[in-house]
Amino acid sequence: MDTELSYKDFKKIASYIEKNVGIKMPDVKKTMVQARISQRLRALNIPTYDEYIKYAFGKGVPNEDELVLMIDAVTTNLTEFFRESAHFDYMMSSALPFLAQQGKRFVKLWSAGCSTGEEPYTLSIVMQEFMRKNHGVFDGYSVLATDISTKVLNQAAGAVYSIDSLKNMSLEMKRNYFLRSKNREESKVRVKPEVRNHVSFARLNFMDSDFGFRDVIQIIFCRNVLIYFDKPTQEAVIRKFLDFLEPGGFLFLGHSETIFGMNLPLKNVSPTVFQRVQGAV
Repeated sequence: MDTELSYKDFKKIASYIEKNVGIKMPDVKKTMVQARISQRLRALNIPTYDEYIKYAFGKGVPNEDELVLMIDAVTTNLTEFFRESAHFDYMMSSALPFLAQQGKRFVKLWSAGCSTGEEPYTLSIVMQEFMRKNHGVFDGYSVLATDISTKVLNQAAGAVYSIDSLKNMSLEMKRNYFLRSKNREESKVRVKPEVRNHVSFARLNFMDSDFGFRDVIQIIFCRNVLIYFDKPTQEAVIRKFLDFLEPGGFLFLGHSETIFGMNLPLKNVSPTVFQRVQGAV
């Protein structure tokens, strides 16, 4: 195997990722990209990076299946249950009570950039908890979970996690919503069906002009995804979210993300939590 990804081949990959996924790959990412792509060379038994580039991009006819796997390899996925827990506290104390006061009976939530599934399952658990403590307030809910990576979507659908990923949860909550593996040496848990059954998974690219659904959504989580985009792309993606976010609905961004300088019909109601202004287009 070649030990070095040429600068030319790196720029080809970086250009493709930025154009099709929106994620910038500056030169400092070359070593990381090389390491990630080496996984594909080994899987395909292709000896050189140059041959891999030819295999993936072809001569006029790209290998679309491989390009999806290349994106999977290059994009980074990091998450855990109840990550940035203040957001879920705000959901329980403010967002869901607001929706209930508005007479909402069925709540639709979207985890945009769901990675390996911890976030959408956390959203489902929060809904279960709120409905248990506020009996009869809502008739039901659904969670749409999307990501560009087919690899993480398949993992998410399996709903099996290490016990360590539950570190932010109380013992009671672990018992209520997770099943322990019968093989105690594995230290694995699986999300219970009553949580899983409310979550659906789909592949989605934020760069697509049509997201392929028409739902009106009350709560959107898109955390630690926009940081990989430049400012114009960030605003364009949020505007697409607004096509689905109901007036009065809530958008949750990552702790280092902001809409500062963007002319959007959103008001800041809590750190990195925004509510769509009612009556605004």
